[in-house]
Amino acid sequence: MREAMNLETTKVGDIIPFGAPHWRVLDIQNDKALLLSENVIEERAYNKSKTDVTWKTCTLRRYLNGEFYDSFSAEEKARIVETSITNHNNPWYGTSGGNATTDKIFLLSLKEVVKYFGDSGRLENRPSSTNIINDQHNTPRVALDREKTATWWWLRSPGFRSSYAARVAIGGGVGVGGLSVISDSGGVRPALWLNL
Repeated sequence: MREAMNLETTKVGDIIPFGAPHWRVLDIQNDKALLLSENVIEERAYNKSKTDVTWKTCTLRRYLNGEFYDSFSAEEKARIVETSITNHNNPWYGTSGGNATTDKIFLLSLKEVVKYFGDSGRLENRPSSTNIINDQHNTPRVALDREKTATWWWLRSPGFRSSYAARVAIGGGVGVGGLSVISDSGGVRPALWLNL
């Protein structure tokens, strides 16, 4: 590993080094920690072409579980847990989330971003005439890019149609309706389960 860390004392909310980025600990279960990159690692489209896709078929998933995963050392790779990922339909629009996947690296879903950053109940009880959740939990969801500027970041859930993917907006609101999958200014904030 590139930087020493004491995993025995790791707790939810800690920021820890692992590979190149630093990671926020979102959850700990059975000696495994769910990590989310503390900031956006790069800008990349969810999919290379504007077509109907799911997390299973998008090019961003292939990149994260291929080139990005391969950037870790052999020792680091051995600690990353291969995880069964459920891909729920969009709760506001019913857009199909597609089949379950097995991933080393993934993006958070709409349900997970609400679970780990604060739930105002709006995902399950949609406010009228909006496609975004703006609530008291916006600030913790804000992420920075390499220039330390707030930027939006992708979620793996579908948006209001299958050629759109959900996102977290610059100000931290949850964009349930999403943006076009070919938007290449989208921030990538990978997640993984790490053996402690």
